[in-house]
Amino acid sequence: MDFDLSWVLWGLPIAFVLGWLASRLDLRQLRIENRQAPKAYFRGLNFLLNEQQDKAIDAFIEAVQNDPDTSELHFALGNLFRRRGEYERAVRVHEHLLSRADLSREDRDRAQHALALDFLKAGLLDRAEDALRKLDGTSFEGEALLALLAIYERSRDWPQASVIAARLEALGQGDFNGRRAHYLCEQAAQASGEPAAQLLREAMRIAPTAARPALDMAAWQRGAGDQLAAFETLRALAAAAPVALPLAARPLAESALASGRQDQARQILQASYDALPSLDVLDGIAALETDAAAQRDWYVRHLQREPSLVAAAKWIAGEKLEHEQFHPQVQRALDHAVKPLTRYRCAACGFEARQHFWHCPGCQSWDSYPPRRVEEL
Repeated sequence: MDFDLSWVLWGLPIAFVLGWLASRLDLRQLRIENRQAPKAYFRGLNFLLNEQQDKAIDAFIEAVQNDPDTSELHFALGNLFRRRGEYERAVRVHEHLLSRADLSREDRDRAQHALALDFLKAGLLDRAEDALRKLDGTSFEGEALLALLAIYERSRDWPQASVIAARLEALGQGDFNGRRAHYLCEQAAQASGEPAAQLLREAMRIAPTAARPALDMAAWQRGAGDQLAAFETLRALAAAAPVALPLAARPLAESALASGRQDQARQILQASYDALPSLDVLDGIAALETDAAAQRDWYVRHLQREPSLVAAAKWIAGEKLEHEQFHPQVQRALDHAVKPLTRYRCAACGFEARQHFWHCPGCQSWDSYPPRRVEEL
């Protein structure tokens, strides 16, 4: 049988082509697998889970160098830099992502949001504001608006904060009427005369059950010499927000005394005290008494109802002791002991202060201070 050499001549090139195609397919598959699951990436995850952030960063840097086109590695690396406080490096990573022309719209918005967070954490508020405003109309719009709101509150730009709060409410992010009322009160505190009153009226309109607008309005009315109007404002507050009456008890009593409405004020304060005893409401009731002995009797009644070092100190201040010569020393010791008990405490972070705050100086929360003293909590 003769051997046909033509088969050999045809077979060798075909075998070469098939082998070349197979090698290319294998290399492509290997490249895809390495891109999907680079070893350095898994090492970085392992270090991250073990809270070894330095080694995790080194591993992610190696992974990025091996495959510079993988956006997820850049996001992981940038977030690690931000968590470690290396904001300049985090900014470079996210700006590099934004400079890529092949980045998807979703990843571009994500990188823009991450860049804004870098600036925000670094305290570069102007650059953070610019970066956040570029997220309008994206899936990160709600988060960006919340961050902008925090920036404007921090810089005390209350008009801009009001605009952002209204946008958040329109997006369905919650009820911001109470927050907007605070912004108006802050602006009123910086104004005077009728402009301040107009701001407070608007605050009372958008948040009729909020305590601060009514309290500030009553203070403005008392400053203007209209004690009766102040009493009526505080009486309306007692009906709309009875839980806030401890904050209004003393000015209510003083306005009642000045306008001849003692009986009405006593009825309001007595009803509140019977429902829930309060030291500030007790002070308001005592202030309505013209006789010093009658004032002290109220503190005795409170002590019969529940133990209170604050009430005891106030009662003993007007009493004659058996050894009266030691009364100043005893009173000074009691006053020193009750000081921590008369503070207000933030329900969000526990920050204590001698005065009641609407905006916690510790955690920046709004309305986080209950209107009751530490001893009553």
